[in-house]
Amino acid sequence: MAAGKEIRGKIKSVENTRKITKAMEMVAASKMRKAQERMRAARPYSEKIRNIAANLSHANPEYTHAFMQTNESKVVGFIVVSTDKGLCGGMNTNVLRAVTSKLKDAQAAGQTAQAVAIGNKGLSFLNRVGAQVVSHATQLGDKPHLEKLIGPVKVMLDAYSKGEINAVYLCYTKFINTMRQEPVIEQLLPLATLEVTKGEHSWDYIYEPDAQSVIDDLLVRYVEALVFQAVAENMASEQSARMVAMKAATDNAGSVIGELKLIYNKTRQAAITKELSEIVSGAAAV
Repeated sequence: MAAGKEIRGKIKSVENTRKITKAMEMVAASKMRKAQERMRAARPYSEKIRNIAANLSHANPEYTHAFMQTNESKVVGFIVVSTDKGLCGGMNTNVLRAVTSKLKDAQAAGQTAQAVAIGNKGLSFLNRVGAQVVSHATQLGDKPHLEKLIGPVKVMLDAYSKGEINAVYLCYTKFINTMRQEPVIEQLLPLATLEVTKGEHSWDYIYEPDAQSVIDDLLVRYVEALVFQAVAENMASEQSARMVAMKAATDNAGSVIGELKLIYNKTRQAAITKELSEIVSGAAAV
């Protein structure tokens, strides 16, 4: 029963794999709830500051920040948010495919690209396609930390302030629900092209102590909030996608085990039948 022994070994191997995928599914489900809570808690702040910044770009104050000016450079900047680990379905593939499409559009327009990679998967991808990675942040853990994100992103923001980049895009995976996550590429800079999202008229502002101090601090907060929110959304999407992927892997392992057991039983039954036939034939010959 050499074949039967081999099948038993395969069954044992798949059972061990199923235990691992089941454990990873439960861990992801536990982390997913905390990640979703952080993401939902950050959404109102990021949406409000986005709305204020959009209205500010139409308010025509006496001071115009560099983030609200359009540059004539031929360089496009990308902030690519991905995961540090794999085993989360096609989540990274989808957002990196969208980034690839945007990179091709930039090349077709005669522009070059610079990128900031947040997450190991995005960093590896950008290096493979030959993109210029000016900075990166990896090993973020299960909870986003603002101090780890602002340093790498500031490299690109400083380049935009100097006029070296004409636009900055933020690329990440937006959390819709547990079963659905969507890749998003949104324009972070310049602010001058953002739409006023609420109301048909611009807000009027009174600046204290002065427009420059308020706008400088506000736009720094704007960028911080949006990058932090993108990473929080990406982490919630990661845990949801990993939970779904590991559940599918566990279910598939169960199906494979059932098929292997059926094959094993058929093989064993055939061997027993063969032995009985040999015994009967031998007895008849005697």
